[in-house]
Amino acid sequence: MTSAQAAAEGATQPPALTIDALGKKCPIPIIMLAEQINYVPRNAIVSVLADDPAAFTDIPAWCRLKSHHHVGSHELPGGGWAIHVRRNY
Repeated sequence: MTSAQAAAEGATQPPALTIDALGKKCPIPIIMLAEQINYVPRNAIVSVLADDPAAFTDIPAWCRLKSHHHVGSHELPGGGWAIHVRRNY
């Protein structure tokens, strides 16, 4: 799968797992993601719900560091973001 195909699929693929980290301060959302990402199949999407502004930048940085793919971040109606990560390995 090319990166363009993965990005297109990530935009429409529903998350295999949603992690509710709303109200939690960094680094807790990243710790929750790191603990749970291996429970989804390779190439599956994990959605991290977070409202700490640090998570908005730190989760994509964690993805680069750990070789996972940050698919995108979407604003939530009540505040915060759904940050989508594709498990690469």
